Amino acid sequence: MSNARVMRWVSGGLELLLAIPFLGGLIVLSTVYVALGIMLVLHILTLIMSRDESEPVYGSVMGIITSVLAWIPFLGWLLHLVTAILLLVSASSRKGRYR
Repeated sequence: MSNARVMRWVSGGLELLLAIPFLGGLIVLSTVYVALGIMLVLHILTLIMSRDESEPVYGSVMGIITSVLAWIPFLGWLLHLVTAILLLVSASSRKGRYR
């Protein structure tokens, strides 16, 4: 399994955690939005790794958008959920499909 795929599993799992109603909001608010900054850095690293290994980057791009806009209530929940789905689907797909 490639490093980029592992990063997509990790970032997708964390996005899914943040998409849990109330719990995700509690995590973000209790860290004073630092969690969104950490996720932004994680998505940028995942994007760079995926690009270097010629793997799908759409989940990481959506993650960057999510990290920037997730402070908006309800929209943040929806963006976390969509990003988690994209990352986890791309992580579970076979590598050769997206070349």
